[in-house]
Amino acid sequence: MNKVITTILALAATTAINAASVTLTVKDTRYQTVTGFGAACCDGAMCPFGNDTNPVKLLYGPTSKIGLNIMRMEISPNFIGDVIVPEWNNWDSPYDWKGSLPSAKIVKQRGGIVFGTPWSPPGEYKTNGSAQGGNADNQGKVKAELREDCYDKFFPWLNTFLAYMKKNGVNVDAVSIQNEPDWWVSYSGCLYTPEQQLKLVKENAHMLDRETYPGVRLISAEPLGFDPKYSNKLLNDSIARQQIDIIAGHIYGHPPLGNLKSASILANKHGKEIWMTEHSTTDNIGARLPSWHEQLIFAEELNECMLAGCTGYIYWYMRAHWAFVGTGEPIEIDGKKVSIPGNTKNKLLPRAYVLSHFAKHVTGSTRLATTPTKLTGEGAAMEYSAYIKGDSLIVMAIDTTKTAYDLKLTLPMKVSSGVHLLSTGNETENLCQEQPIVIDEPTDNLVLNMPARSLNTYIFMIDQGSAAIKDQHQTVDAGPAVYYDLHGRRLDTPHGLCIERHADGSSRKVYLND
Repeated sequence: MNKVITTILALAATTAINAASVTLTVKDTRYQTVTGFGAACCDGAMCPFGNDTNPVKLLYGPTSKIGLNIMRMEISPNFIGDVIVPEWNNWDSPYDWKGSLPSAKIVKQRGGIVFGTPWSPPGEYKTNGSAQGGNADNQGKVKAELREDCYDKFFPWLNTFLAYMKKNGVNVDAVSIQNEPDWWVSYSGCLYTPEQQLKLVKENAHMLDRETYPGVRLISAEPLGFDPKYSNKLLNDSIARQQIDIIAGHIYGHPPLGNLKSASILANKHGKEIWMTEHSTTDNIGARLPSWHEQLIFAEELNECMLAGCTGYIYWYMRAHWAFVGTGEPIEIDGKKVSIPGNTKNKLLPRAYVLSHFAKHVTGSTRLATTPTKLTGEGAAMEYSAYIKGDSLIVMAIDTTKTAYDLKLTLPMKVSSGVHLLSTGNETENLCQEQPIVIDEPTDNLVLNMPARSLNTYIFMIDQGSAAIKDQHQTVDAGPAVYYDLHGRRLDTPHGLCIERHADGSSRKVYLND
């Protein structure tokens, strides 16, 4: 056994240190390449942030602490070009396209992706004459659908959204057909059957102006529980399939390894991306932040979406006490306003740091096959996934149990060094601890510490050949070192896992302490 040292919790080991152990084999079988992670640009009653760009500044970009790169915004129905639809003026919130513009600009400046989703097309296009969904007593319980005689107006309406955003400095990357077409709601909404969506796309999606807005992609409707009937109808039709670029949906009531995984089968066959575009696991928890156990359940959801074939994961609200950035607002319980400890406005919350394990390291990677030892009892609560990204091999491991384990890894290639990113609790000092993994000589078999109730990211440097490394270490007078992060950006104050480059062109990965 090769000597492996980790300094997590002041422990160093050359052999197993825990009574319990699990084995994980990673294979060089490659699945989806991950586009990224994000959230919706809204809080409160789906209200966009307006001029408050603090949430996106905290969350987005490779130099941020969290590393998000996908932003979802509403294509609200009250705007058609520069004209406000009168019947929508009774809403109190600034439901309009300009409300998301400042945030969208920041995301684009930081290299991110911006996409828009309609909750409803303009009311004048619909069977109930309103942007509202129709499932309310004051609406007469009329199901709201896009009128067939207005199918040819839908994509030109999306073009006006693209035009407005471009005119104001944002080139939108993608537009969706509909938020939750299978849920009859009282708020803004529109119903489609799988057959109606197919007809709309097959006969009219060619009107999406891809020449004026090159690169814009079309996302399928986003069903509530990722019902694969919606995407399969589109992908089984050769004409509709050519128009759709991304298959999307939500996972309310349906865990990722169910409907999402089923939908991904046909999507992968036809080379389509598959995005989970909305979900929240703890939005009704009352006046408290999510517990650490709930944070680990969220981590498992992220992991399971990756295992299901997802290429993009987009959470629900960006700013909420159960999300990523604090609101500073109390909530109402039994008619009383109750403050939420730790819910400081525009402060990163623990859930953001949980997401950073995936957003900062899995984005841009390709998932690898993993085969864990069959687990029973308490150990069955553990989850894993693995990825390759450039010269890095990444293993994610989530332990929701009360027992610390030794993780015995068999890798598909030898590695020469690494870093362990560890989260063990909601307190700041327990989030994203970073420690080196020192390996005496290149190996493909490791034993690593996996603490109880922990989220772990192990990032290894793939060995490119012992001889090459030995020669590199023997370089004499290679010149002063310059340091870069793993994205290739130069660092003025290098820390953690970095790329060290010399004037003679030699380079290596190193771990630097403060």
